[in-house]
Amino acid sequence: MIDSLSFDAYTPTWCPGCGDWSIRIGIKTALTQLGYDPSKVFITFDIGCSGNMNDFLSGYAMHTLHGRAVPSAIGMKIGNHNVKTIVIGGDGGIYGEGGNHFLHACRGNHDVTVIVHDNMVYGLTTGQVAPTAKKGYKSKSTPLGIIEVPLNPLALAVSQGATFVAQAFAGDLNNVIDTVKKGLQHRGFSLINLLQPCVTFNKINTYQYYLKHVYKLPGEYDKSNLKEAMNKALEVNEEKFPLGVLYQAEKPTFHEQLPQLVGNMPLVDRTRYTAFDPLINEFI
Repeated sequence: MIDSLSFDAYTPTWCPGCGDWSIRIGIKTALTQLGYDPSKVFITFDIGCSGNMNDFLSGYAMHTLHGRAVPSAIGMKIGNHNVKTIVIGGDGGIYGEGGNHFLHACRGNHDVTVIVHDNMVYGLTTGQVAPTAKKGYKSKSTPLGIIEVPLNPLALAVSQGATFVAQAFAGDLNNVIDTVKKGLQHRGFSLINLLQPCVTFNKINTYQYYLKHVYKLPGEYDKSNLKEAMNKALEVNEEKFPLGVLYQAEKPTFHEQLPQLVGNMPLVDRTRYTAFDPLINEFI
């Protein structure tokens, strides 16, 4: 039975100083402040250090296959669209192995909140290069430096139809809490890219590095401006990392457009169609 009073679970086992610590606190605090009940929240976790939060954050959760956290969450949402649905994963699982799922989830404007720990490495498997790493980055898997240019998750999300695109920095807990709360309150596909230093394997993109290169979007920034959002997303090429909501728009979500869900009754509450049971039983 899930504790309906707290999102706390077991004590984390991350490396001391890892950005995952503040991200966990940020997510838990955001959910608590918004009044969500752990028994009424769906969460899918990808594989990796971020996925280990499956043991450290209470909720109805699934520890998915690598790269499959997004489609698993979409299945949950369509099955019971009245439940808040969240994806938690790393830059490798969401943008690498699961990049195709991420792209099409943006296109569909599925009503899920995707929270990505972006540390530019595969931390759990000892620091191999991840899709967001800068060209030339050296790791155990690329000792001579990565050949490819980095994937730009913010630009990808904006260009492919996501209706909420934001970025926060794990070194600023209040920034994480505020951004996650805004993403959770949005109706539609929400991406929150969290700049998360890996203190063990990434000696370049450290807390000190980000403190020099991040900045908060000003209050007068127009988050409804698609072109401006793309311009801000591309600032990563200049080693500038905007924090806050880059883009937000109101559009119909995927499940709201499904004719099967007309009437708003969740699929999980409907009488199961049994006409095919005899045929199914032949294969069991």
